[in-house]
Amino acid sequence: MHDIVDTAVAAGTFKTLVTAVKAAGLVDTLKGKGPFTVFAPSDAAFAKLPAGTVEGLVKPENKAKLAAILTLHVLGSKVLAADVAGKKLSPASVNGEALHVDGTHGVTVNGAKVVTPDILCTNGVIHVIDTVLMPKA
Repeated sequence: MHDIVDTAVAAGTFKTLVTAVKAAGLVDTLKGKGPFTVFAPSDAAFAKLPAGTVEGLVKPENKAKLAAILTLHVLGSKVLAADVAGKKLSPASVNGEALHVDGTHGVTVNGAKVVTPDILCTNGVIHVIDTVLMPKA
């Protein structure tokens, strides 16, 4: 079993996310002790963003904005799909903004559908989502 970053790299379906995590300087954080829960947008989720969005976000001048977006996808605790089944929760993400997790019909996070839950890692868990979450600010 690997940490969250190595698991995402090995999966091969998170190339955009891994590139963004590197550009935002968050690799060491997500390789840290944790535990973390990462709602990981797939490459297909990033592809749904308007053309040029990702290319703009990974530029050095947008590092803070990119970090704010990425940390919205992370909880500072380990939460499995079974923990939210049948519940509606509003945990605070690492960036401080509350997420709206709805486990009443499958699991959604701020409206993004969890398409693959519970990918266990040494320092937490990854849930694959079909849409990139954007901060309110």
